Amino acid sequence: MKANYLEESLFRELEERLLQPDVRKSAKDVMDLLADEFIEFGSSGRVFDKQQIINSLQNERIEPLTQRSITEFKTLVLATGVVLVTYRVVKYISDEQPVHSLRSSIWKLTNARWKMVFHQGTLLRES
Repeated sequence: MKANYLEESLFRELEERLLQPDVRKSAKDVMDLLADEFIEFGSSGRVFDKQQIINSLQNERIEPLTQRSITEFKTLVLATGVVLVTYRVVKYISDEQPVHSLRSSIWKLTNARWKMVFHQGTLLRES
């Protein structure tokens, strides 16, 4: 079942927060959004836990003119308090070709707060 409009808007806002450079650089902000049991299957093929993601985002080099946009955003309620979101991200870096990726995340309601427990990014060759 698809999440209702308000829930879908909330999940889109949460996902967009994780794309913002100031949030990505803030260990506290990232810690607040990720569950302790968080795991990510990265586009590199590597598997990351919460602390590894926080560390890598602290060291992430962000180009000054980098912009990311979300398209094709969808939600699916898997169970009470568990939601799957899927979408595409287009990353623009100044004059370079845009980078496209498919993204999926699972969010779980814990202590009245939504936390991401899983994320996967897959790079696409298409433009």
